[in-house]
Amino acid sequence: MIQLNNISKSFSSQELFSNLNFKLNSGNRVGLVGRNGSGKSTLFKLILGEESSDSGEIIIPKGYRIGTLKQHLTFSESTLREEAALALEEEMKYDVYRVEKILFGLGFAQEDLDKNPLSFSGGYQIRINLAKLLVTEPNLLLLDEPTNYLDIVSLRWLKSFLCSFEGEVILITHNRDFMDSISTHTMGIVRKSLKIIPGDTHKFYEQLQANDELHTKQKISQDKKVKELEEFITKNKARASTAALAQSKVKQLEKMDRLEDLNFDNSLEFDFNFKDTPAKVLLDVKDLKFGYTPQNILFDKISFTLQKGECLGIIGKNGKGKSTLLNTIAGELKQLSGEINFHSTTSFAHFGQTNIAHLSDKNTVMDEIYVGNPKLSEASVRSICGGMMFSGDAAKKKISLLSGGEKSRVMLGQIIAREVNTLFLDEPTNHLDMESIEALTNAIKNFKGSVIIVTHSEELLRRVCDRLIIFAKNGAEYFDGGYDDFLEKIGWEDEEQIQKVKAAPKGNQKKNKKLRAEMVRERNKITSPLKKKVEKLESKIMKTEELLELHHEELIEVSNSGDSSKLMELSKLVSDEEASVEEMFQELEIAQTELDEINEEYEQKWDK
Repeated sequence: MIQLNNISKSFSSQELFSNLNFKLNSGNRVGLVGRNGSGKSTLFKLILGEESSDSGEIIIPKGYRIGTLKQHLTFSESTLREEAALALEEEMKYDVYRVEKILFGLGFAQEDLDKNPLSFSGGYQIRINLAKLLVTEPNLLLLDEPTNYLDIVSLRWLKSFLCSFEGEVILITHNRDFMDSISTHTMGIVRKSLKIIPGDTHKFYEQLQANDELHTKQKISQDKKVKELEEFITKNKARASTAALAQSKVKQLEKMDRLEDLNFDNSLEFDFNFKDTPAKVLLDVKDLKFGYTPQNILFDKISFTLQKGECLGIIGKNGKGKSTLLNTIAGELKQLSGEINFHSTTSFAHFGQTNIAHLSDKNTVMDEIYVGNPKLSEASVRSICGGMMFSGDAAKKKISLLSGGEKSRVMLGQIIAREVNTLFLDEPTNHLDMESIEALTNAIKNFKGSVIIVTHSEELLRRVCDRLIIFAKNGAEYFDGGYDDFLEKIGWEDEEQIQKVKAAPKGNQKKNKKLRAEMVRERNKITSPLKKKVEKLESKIMKTEELLELHHEELIEVSNSGDSSKLMELSKLVSDEEASVEEMFQELEIAQTELDEINEEYEQKWDK
């Protein structure tokens, strides 16, 4: 397995990370998280040897093969068979049967082998690149945003494939549901350091929050202690009777391992600006039909009503007409027939895949927010800019200098500025990181108006959509139910092409359940004394720190009174209590570490 020892990397004056340590164990599938720009892709390049670290070493065993899935879909050969065979090494270039076997395993048929690679859909083109990767027989797959441009069916197939891959995986994706369904561990680049835990992203961020809260409490306690020591030293260093004691406090202060303030990354925060309406039904669509030519009808007889507070999801494969339907409802395309009736009080905003082009390169971020609502005060505009992570001078940055992701945030900010009761959102999570997607999901859930959303995110569909329009082989159909209802009652028509995941036979399910229950009992028996010890230590630390606080206050009062005997007595008591707290913290750390290791050991047993 690969191992990273004390890896550091900087670009110019920007330090990405320092002293990273990580060991990848057999069978691990690791989800790598971190804010945009934290260095996730750079870490992949270091492992692949495409970049060199400033310090540290990366140990890769001899013969251990690392493969990475290319996002760029460029093909040079005229047939699928020849394209996939390009990956064969020189001594194996005639072993085409190996290539064909892999292609068949990825869902291609015999008649597909002589087709042009460019004739396949985007999802199947990804499979071609995956076939070329698997021909090299990699031990480790490094996957950087493999879900980009994939529709739901392709995403579900890739998810199943990776879960059954016999090797190691490190995965970067902003699709949280996709990552959690694959990963055995979650690893994050946080404040230039690397943290890893067994479990999914929810467990990772819960642990991170708990660690931050503990650090903050300890920092407050330490700052208070430092202040008291500094005040004591200032008052007593000039007195002959207390100078020695003051000097001992100086040494205590110098030896103290000072905790740093935590730096928190900016996060997307916002609420859509709801415009009140008395209407119960904001939109009524009847028998809607559209096609670019009479022979190419994308949808026909689409009918639905959109009530206030409802969210309608539009789902299906790429190229079927999802965005076209949304653009037609928004009035950007003219339907062939049918009616689109808005209530007189309906006011909508449209976030589309091509709307970014409407931004003016000459404008600043603030200018574009004013385009959304010219009546806003400068303070309100700056507040929206801040919520979109454009604080201070960044709000005056020209649009021409922004990345695609930053422009998407400007478009969201422009929509927030408007007073609306209906939102049309086309793939709004593109270019957003995991934390920003969570903020957007919550904003949609909290919006009092109505929403129509096009998305390939199964998690977003589950959390916000009440009803669906599904694009399938025979056009589009309305479905009165949420995404899980759809999977249960109808399901995806191409689901049988998804590679089957190895599962325990039905006869073994009862046995596996019983075995897991026994393991839980076994783990609880081992961890119970440790849990009690941790709880007892935490309680004792809190009580002792409360006493310390009181005795510190007494110490300050006595030092001002000049009662040297009482001062010496209290100083010794405080010193003993401080030593006791420090000793208990050390015991707590040892017990907690042991508890975490046991839990991790059993997590790994359950994953096998």
